[in-house]
Amino acid sequence: MTTKEALDAIIPSYERYYNIITENVKEPFDMEAWFISHNEQYFLVKAAKVDDVDSNEYVFFKTIDHLSLEEYERLCDISWEEGISRVKPYLGHKNTDVSLVIFADRIDNNCFEAVKNTRRYRSYSFSFKGYSNFKVVAVELKLKRFATNRQGRILKQMFMRYTK
Repeated sequence: MTTKEALDAIIPSYERYYNIITENVKEPFDMEAWFISHNEQYFLVKAAKVDDVDSNEYVFFKTIDHLSLEEYERLCDISWEEGISRVKPYLGHKNTDVSLVIFADRIDNNCFEAVKNTRRYRSYSFSFKGYSNFKVVAVELKLKRFATNRQGRILKQMFMRYTK
């Protein structure tokens, strides 16, 4: 399976819940997806609003032949900064997560260790206005190896299913 085929295979699972763009995507990414959830709770009438909660996620996809440690760090920095720049914290903001998904034919061994140790988190007003987490999944297609950080472990099962 090529990196482009892997990206095409994963699109249907994201299309159900995310908005996806493949054209005019921020460089150097190949595809971008975002999910925005807004919930409000009322007591008897709309004028008596009890709660207002927003939860967002921005996912950046990259296909690459060879992933080096320098390229990985560059992709992390760009995706994190772009995702964080879209956050609008307020008292009803729960979280905005940023995810980076990398499909590569070959990944350097030191990248696997770097992915596992990637931790980025931001709190807004001591979490009163929400927080942001950074999820990373890197897939080496030739050897069927996966690397995730702690936050991205939940995504591993989905990617294993679509990259066979």
